[in-house]
Amino acid sequence: MKKLVLGIAMIMVTAGISGAGQGNMQDALKSLREARASLEKAEDNKGGHKDKALDLVDKAIAQVQAGIEFAADKKH
Repeated sequence: MKKLVLGIAMIMVTAGISGAGQGNMQDALKSLREARASLEKAEDNKGGHKDKALDLVDKAIAQVQAGIEFAADKKH
């Protein structure tokens, strides 16, 4: 579980550091959505950790989307 959360954080940091290119943010968004789908398929809740991970992934997805929107707005 810690590896998943750390991986998500690394995706977000890498996407943010990579520059203005939306391609990196789009790649991060795709990876987060794939991670979420994998979590959904996981059996049982693992002592609440699966639900916590889903919540964190949802928050990460929202942040990446917000970053994409922010960058798009700055271009106009």
